[in-house]
Amino acid sequence: MPRLLAVSDLHVRHPDNRAVTEALAGEPGDWLIVAGDVAEQVEDVVAVLRDLAARFARVIWVPGNHELWTRTKDPVSLRGEHRYRRLVEECRALGVLTPEDEFPVFDGVTIAPLFLLYDYSFLPRGTSTPEEGLAAAYRAGVVCTDEHLLYPDPYPSRAAWGAARVAYSRARLDAVEGPTVLVNHWPLTRLPTDVLRYPEFVLWCGTTASADWHVRYRAQAVVYGHLHIPRVTYEDGVRFVEASLGYPREWKPRQDRFGVPTEVLPRQILPVPAEDFGIRP
Repeated sequence: MPRLLAVSDLHVRHPDNRAVTEALAGEPGDWLIVAGDVAEQVEDVVAVLRDLAARFARVIWVPGNHELWTRTKDPVSLRGEHRYRRLVEECRALGVLTPEDEFPVFDGVTIAPLFLLYDYSFLPRGTSTPEEGLAAAYRAGVVCTDEHLLYPDPYPSRAAWGAARVAYSRARLDAVEGPTVLVNHWPLTRLPTDVLRYPEFVLWCGTTASADWHVRYRAQAVVYGHLHIPRVTYEDGVRFVEASLGYPREWKPRQDRFGVPTEVLPRQILPVPAEDFGIRP
């Protein structure tokens, strides 16, 4: 029986991560969700997705913050929305689905790839406004690289871009009937961020605007990445799966004696695996 699988945060500029990515495999008919942060340069993202598309029946991609960074040495100098649209065009040329395409249906379940970004509404404890939260983050020395490399063009700010993405995604989801699997690079709710080692980083982890979407849109599962804390949790009876690999310094301490990460990648989303060790509140 074909499966819906997921992975995120492959960060293939690290050679060890590239090796793990090249070993990703499924069975005939399996679909693969790639929930962002494949790489930082367009050509690397395209190369990885092309390879994965040859190994899986269908590949679905959503952007992470790293794909949206614009570095001075990057051959593709596009910024913000223009960079995102270039990535969408490249994916379409490969037959890879994006948040701009018609939602596919897997075994009666609508798979909804989303691009929601964040809006600084996940505030560090003890702060009450984005300005206070950012000030606390800067004092703690915990500042996401997005502040320097993720441009919102043509929007006036990342928060404004995020608000536009929320409105667009809500309108599309409102037209969906039946069960869904929601996919976004950033968590849809704040709960997964409660275990962050550096709590100020929560500012760059999502938006409160999607806090009830797993219920509102009848999600059978929510897939995300970004935090580099691979695990399964439950909210309101809905299974939340972080499917990230992360950086070698993070996953290598969790590898087995053969050098393989102990978290099975890709993660199985549907059918729900019997060995589901999710954390239930």
